[in-house]
Amino acid sequence: MNTSSSFAIGTRRPARRLAWALAAAGIFFSATEALAPAQALAQLAPDTQVTAQSGFADLVESVSPAVVSVRVEREMRARVHNFPQFNMPREFGLPEGHPMEEFFRRFYERHNERRGGHEGGPHRRVMGQGSGFFISEDGYVVTNHHVVKGGDAITVILHDGEEHEATLVGADAKTDLALLKVESGEPTPYVAFDEEDDLRVGDWVVAVGNPFGLGGTVTSGIVSGRGRDIGAGPYDDFIQIDAPINRGNSGGPTFDLRGRVVGVNAMIYSPSGGNVGIGFAIPASTAQDVIAELMEDGAVSRGWLGVRIQPVDKDIAASLGVDAEGGALVSEVLEGSPADAAGLRAGDVILSVDGEAIDQPRHLSRLIASLDADSQRRIRVWRGGSERTLTVSLGELPGEEGATANLDMEGEDGDLGLTLAPSEQGVQVVAIDPDSEAARKNIAPGDVILVIGTHRIASIEEFRTVLESARENGEQSILLLLRRGESQHYVALPAGQA
Repeated sequence: MNTSSSFAIGTRRPARRLAWALAAAGIFFSATEALAPAQALAQLAPDTQVTAQSGFADLVESVSPAVVSVRVEREMRARVHNFPQFNMPREFGLPEGHPMEEFFRRFYERHNERRGGHEGGPHRRVMGQGSGFFISEDGYVVTNHHVVKGGDAITVILHDGEEHEATLVGADAKTDLALLKVESGEPTPYVAFDEEDDLRVGDWVVAVGNPFGLGGTVTSGIVSGRGRDIGAGPYDDFIQIDAPINRGNSGGPTFDLRGRVVGVNAMIYSPSGGNVGIGFAIPASTAQDVIAELMEDGAVSRGWLGVRIQPVDKDIAASLGVDAEGGALVSEVLEGSPADAAGLRAGDVILSVDGEAIDQPRHLSRLIASLDADSQRRIRVWRGGSERTLTVSLGELPGEEGATANLDMEGEDGDLGLTLAPSEQGVQVVAIDPDSEAARKNIAPGDVILVIGTHRIASIEEFRTVLESARENGEQSILLLLRRGESQHYVALPAGQA
C-alpha cells in the first residue's frame, strides 16, 4: 500500500508531523496458538522459488486452506446516552420529513457515540470478526487475544465455508495471543511457524485473512521494520509490514515466500481506521513460545524481578561513571520482591543477565519475562563506580496465578484495563491497557490506589467490593486517590455497570 508521496527529501517538517501523529492518542487501532510438525502443508518444496515477479499464486494455494475466519459473539448492554436526542421540528419548527432531519439525526448519533453515555440499557448480542490459522492437524487455531476477548460463543469458519464451534484453550493479553481448539472429526490443514527467525527488513511477505468479513483475502508487501515498540504492551517487539491489512485481519498469519508463518497480524497505524500501509505483526519467535505454553497450561507464566527501571542516557551514564550508555537504571526496588531479596538497590544499573548484555529497559523486561519463575539468575550491575554480580531467584509475575486482578469495569466487554497487585499502602497498578480510559487519564504502572471515593483501600478484594457497591448504586464515576512517588492526586474514572 502506498504511503503519502508528499514527503520531500531534505524536508524535516513532514517527518515531525508524522512523529507527532504516531505519538498522539488513539491513532493505533486493532486490526478488527503443540507446534506444527516439519511437514506442514504450507512448507513449499525447497527448490520452489517464489518471487514478486512470478506471482504468489502457488504460495497462496498452498497456505490458504489453513487460514480461517473467527466469529465471536458477545453480550453487552446497550449504551444509554447522556445527551438528548435531536428533535428537528421542536428545535427549529421545521416540518416532519424535512431533508435536513436525517443529516442532523446522524450527526447527533455520532456525537453521542463520541461524547459518552453509560451502559444501562437492555442486553443485546454483538458480533465481531477476526482471522486465525491452524497450527496442527488436530485443530489448534492461533488468533489474537483481542479478537476473542469477552466472547461467549466462538465459531471458526474454514476456507470452504464450513463452520465449527471453537473452545478457548488459553489467551495472553500481554502479547495479544490466543489459542482455540476445533473438533472437526478429521485432520485439519495447517501451517508452521518460522523456526529460523531470519526475516530481514525488505523481505517480501504475504498476509492472508478476513478483512471486513471478506474471508480468504490475500495481500502482499515487504517488511518495513523489526523490533517496533508502539506502546501496545510491556513486551512489544513487532514486525512492521506494508502488506495491506485492515479490521478483521487481526489474528491472521503473515507468510514469507517459503510459506512459513513469520508473524501474527495484530495492529495497524491508521488515523482514519483504514489501511495506510503501516501494519504490525507479532513475531513468530514470540508467538511460538507463548502458544506452546498456552497449549500446555492454558496460561503463560513469566519470570518477575520486581524493579522499576528507566533508560541510561548520556547524562545519567556520565553522572554514574558508567563507561557507555545502555543497560537499565533501577529507579525503585519493590519491597519483598526477588530483587529486594537479592540486594538490588535504586541507582544500580543492570548491565547483563546470565551474560546477556542489556541494551535498554525493554530488553530487560522481555528477557526476565521469558525466564522461568523460581530459577536462579546472575545479574551484573554497576554500583558506586564498579561492577558486581548478584544472584537472584526470580519470582512469578503477579497476575499469572491470581496475585493480581484484572478489573472488569468498562467498555463493550467490561474491561477498564487495570491490572492490580497487593500493596502495603493500598493496591498497586502493575499493568495498564494503553487504549483504556485509565491510560488516557495518565494512570501508570507503579501508581498506588489509596482511596475510592471516601473508602480507604487495604486489599484488592476491598477495591472490588467498593467498586461493585458504587456500580450497584448507579454511580456514573469513581474518584480514586493515587500516590505516585511522594505526591498524591485524584483521578475520576467511569464506574461502569454491574
